[in-house]
Amino acid sequence: MADNKQQTHLNGAFYGPSIPPPNNTYHRPGGHRSSGRNCLCSLFCLLFKIIVALVIIIGLAILIFWLIFRPTNLKFHVTDATLTQFDLSNNTLRYNLALNLTARNPNRRVGVYYNKIDARAYYAGQRFGSVPLDAFYQGRKNTSVWRPVFQGQNLVLLSGADLNNFNAEKSTGVYSIDVRVHLRLRLKFGRLKTPTMTPKIKCDLKVPLSGSGLVSFQTTKCDLDM
Repeated sequence: MADNKQQTHLNGAFYGPSIPPPNNTYHRPGGHRSSGRNCLCSLFCLLFKIIVALVIIIGLAILIFWLIFRPTNLKFHVTDATLTQFDLSNNTLRYNLALNLTARNPNRRVGVYYNKIDARAYYAGQRFGSVPLDAFYQGRKNTSVWRPVFQGQNLVLLSGADLNNFNAEKSTGVYSIDVRVHLRLRLKFGRLKTPTMTPKIKCDLKVPLSGSGLVSFQTTKCDLDM
């Protein structure tokens, strides 16, 4: 009887404490890579915001300066031109040209430092003379007069339409001469100075030969190319 009870105990089901499931931790592949990518994006966003802020600040500063000083373009005119010689022989041009060129600074709060002035004369697109002028400072609401003189001889090759045009102008006594003035200048706003700028002055002139008595030189406005 005892054996039967023992067998029954062995054959019966045993209900003990449950076995906990294994602790499986799942790691997403590339987790560190994703974190690094997020940091890089944050850095780029921060740099972008800084750049935008700097652009806005600089833009506001320029606008404030413009509203305070309101700079107006400089004005240039050739008021007089005297041409006593303009002969072409054997591809050699002999010339003597004197100009009065006015430079007007109409600004009330802006001064101009002319650090370099180089006047050049052209005929039919060919340069035949160059004259450096003295550097100087031009104050506010001021007009200065430059007097470049082109004198000497130089090689000028004319053919076809250019040669025909020269002969036609020789018969009328009025020559198409272009003068270009290359500048290196800085503007002065109060105590501040701008970086160096290199504008060009373009003067397309009709200059009568002295002694022809047919026409006189007319004041000509020059264009400023910034």
